[in-house]
Amino acid sequence: MKNSIQNPDSSVYIIGTFDTKKSELLFVRDLIEATGVRTTLVDVGIKSTESAVDIKAADIASYHPQGPSAVFLDDRGKAVTNMSIALKRLIETKSDICAMLGLGGSGGSAIITPSMQILPVGTPKVMVSTMASGDVSSYVGPSDMFMLNPITDIAGLNRVLRPVLANAAHAIVGMISHPLPDIDDSKPALGLTMFGVTTPCVTAISNALDDDYDCMIFHATGTGGRAMEHLVDAGQLSGVIDITTTEVCDLLFDGVQSAGEGRLDSIARTGVPYVGSCGALDMVNFKGLETIPDRYKDRNLYVHNAQVTLMRTTVEECDQIGRWIGKKLNACHGPVEFLLPLKGVSSISVEGAVFHDSDADAALFKALLDTVEQTDKKKIISVDADINDPKFISRAIESFHKIKLN
Repeated sequence: MKNSIQNPDSSVYIIGTFDTKKSELLFVRDLIEATGVRTTLVDVGIKSTESAVDIKAADIASYHPQGPSAVFLDDRGKAVTNMSIALKRLIETKSDICAMLGLGGSGGSAIITPSMQILPVGTPKVMVSTMASGDVSSYVGPSDMFMLNPITDIAGLNRVLRPVLANAAHAIVGMISHPLPDIDDSKPALGLTMFGVTTPCVTAISNALDDDYDCMIFHATGTGGRAMEHLVDAGQLSGVIDITTTEVCDLLFDGVQSAGEGRLDSIARTGVPYVGSCGALDMVNFKGLETIPDRYKDRNLYVHNAQVTLMRTTVEECDQIGRWIGKKLNACHGPVEFLLPLKGVSSISVEGAVFHDSDADAALFKALLDTVEQTDKKKIISVDADINDPKFISRAIESFHKIKLN
């Protein structure tokens, strides 16, 4: 693998608003170029007239479907949104990007990070952002982005900001200056979803299939589900074993780990072979116990740790979850087998455990059976075992082999 220093055609794209952050952007540019790495300065300033850049704000704005007039508005919120759209469309046309470094506050981060998200996994992407010390999930999305907190605002170079920006610049240079180790990509890639309460199942499946597949396990925390589906849409996964569909609970009942309304849509769009199950559909995820909404205070709550509190789903909620998933499965045109673990959907919902509720589980299973339009290629399979039982694990592996043969 060639690095950017060896390849004169590649460039680090340095992106920011030159009307407010010119000195900081030039500072990181000079540090990167001092190492022999080529840079491209990109100005996304809504009110910028900077000419000493490689790609001007007006050039970017021309990529918006409605033209520059949609970007250069008095309404800052709309202008930021539309500049982000234009930048993303511009970046999609570029083939010389070896890395991307962005500087910004809330507006700059909103403009720049969607373009970082579309870069391939492994392409270095560093966002120095004043938003980096909070919830960054909307900025990072399903990407391998680094976000760095600048401590001070990016509003003038000073003794605190200079070393932070220098670290960002040198980190980018380090990432692109060393070749990756050889990667064996001869095996087809397989996506699996896992939670702590489904770990024994997913680990065993991965171990059983590892000789023939490059198994990628995604933590079903919202971002994990989105990342897996992003790779499905990109054609980088040849199959999915979606044991842990718990993100649907958080979507429907205000949890903090939702993967959004689009969960399972990539399966329908692509027809990728799919084995699914009810992993952790017994729970909605919240943060610390003190964050539980008042309407849920009297529910069956389980403190997983100081930062995570779980809420048991009810009969009514499980019915809604099952119907939501069932409708998504009905839209799938590829081979599908969805497994029902009749004796427990997680390690804490088995008989005698804190979330055991046979009525809620039964409502979930009935809703799926009532909703899914089964065919020769789309089946609901009941398994008389809990989700981590070897019997269930064997059936999941069998299902995967069956759908791969279709």
